[in-house]
Amino acid sequence: MMFDHLDPVILARAQFAFTVSFHFIFPSFSIGLASYLAVLEGLWLKTGSGVYANLYRYWMKIFAVVFGMGVVSGIVMSYQFGTNWSVFSDKAGPVIGPLMAYEVLTAFFLEAGFLGVMLFGISKVGKGLHFFATCMVALGTLISATWILAANSWMQTPVGFAINERGQFVPAGSWLPIVFNPSFPYRLVHTVIASYLTTALAVGGVGAWHLLRGRDNPGVRKMFSMAMWMAALVAPVQILAGDTQGLNTLEHQPAKVLAMEGDYDPSPEGAPLILFGLPSNEEGRVKAKIELPHLGSLILKHDPYAPLPGLKDFPRDQWPPVPIVFWSFRIMVALGFAMLGLGLFSLVARWRRKLYDWPWLHRAAVAMGPAGFVAVIAGWVTTEVGRQPWTVYGQLHTAESHSPLAAPAIATSLLAFVLVYFLVFGAGVYYILRLMAHAPERGEREPRPTPRRAAGITPAAALPQPDLQRR
Repeated sequence: MMFDHLDPVILARAQFAFTVSFHFIFPSFSIGLASYLAVLEGLWLKTGSGVYANLYRYWMKIFAVVFGMGVVSGIVMSYQFGTNWSVFSDKAGPVIGPLMAYEVLTAFFLEAGFLGVMLFGISKVGKGLHFFATCMVALGTLISATWILAANSWMQTPVGFAINERGQFVPAGSWLPIVFNPSFPYRLVHTVIASYLTTALAVGGVGAWHLLRGRDNPGVRKMFSMAMWMAALVAPVQILAGDTQGLNTLEHQPAKVLAMEGDYDPSPEGAPLILFGLPSNEEGRVKAKIELPHLGSLILKHDPYAPLPGLKDFPRDQWPPVPIVFWSFRIMVALGFAMLGLGLFSLVARWRRKLYDWPWLHRAAVAMGPAGFVAVIAGWVTTEVGRQPWTVYGQLHTAESHSPLAAPAIATSLLAFVLVYFLVFGAGVYYILRLMAHAPERGEREPRPTPRRAAGITPAAALPQPDLQRR
């Protein structure tokens, strides 16, 4: 057959990478958007301003679509653990399985239980109860991220396990070392902040789009201002969080960091920072590189003359695919500094009282609207490809983790995923963009409670009222 010559491991990895890339976009948006909705509703209850109520209704529609697409894409991805990665599921299941189950029990049920009240109960329940439901959905998204990142972080830095007679990873006593593994806190902070920045840029991009068409809508002005505050205040924090995660990764996964930096050769007197170049695993060097002396050691060790190892200090069969990791890391970092630049630009405009009057700021915000999604995908690629050739770092090779499937079967399902995903999720993204293209309501209208009916009696509030002015 036409696919017989292909490597089934590469095909299985490509299929999982394709599906998880689609999936990752939606949780990164829904985590931040759920918290943003909680903030909007809290401000509405505190101030009584209908502007916040209008923005809440506006973004709640978008959140509902994003949340649904995230759930559907996540279910498909989880099935691949059994279809394409059955050996990994068998060996790591006693550790990964319970963590995934805890995510369903503590997060998904929480979100599902309150999502209906949040989406459809704004005019049917009290304001306090509805705000509580919104907060529970936001909390559920954060708990969900916590368990998923605990499982992924354990695969990156596995601790607290033993291997039984069947070759399976099992907890060696307490679950706390497994959940709170060495890389977990850093990944959790970095990922959650990335979700907030992704949401801020998307909200800011939508607000800027409408500001370029008119500046008198109070809801548009409010969403743009809130988004720019988030970008200005959180982007520097994210850069610091990324630095601490890099230091943690250097300690526990040094080959990944060396691949990110393109350091093939050891640097006993301080490593340079390679800005750009063409890494080659075959030649073991970065061709046509542009570098800054000693800056690599300054960033990674906070000492410009600190020695750093090179990839050549590790067996060649343990090298990650350096070109992919090298460039995905630079895309993520470049977008991070672009977010910082946009935040500073907005602070200057705010100081000059021109936040709603500088078209170039608005054009920059529109251009940066998708940047958060690109950055989280680039970060995911850096993390997961940089872990190769391991599924469980240092313990289980990727080549030993896949199911005994023939290449044609995996290739056929991969093609089916590509067609269906682009059709279904492409339509969903198009619908989200259509929702974003409409500006929020201009008037400050609050949700009204639905009149209650009992025993067929129409409440007096719903009956026609006499015209007292004519009398």
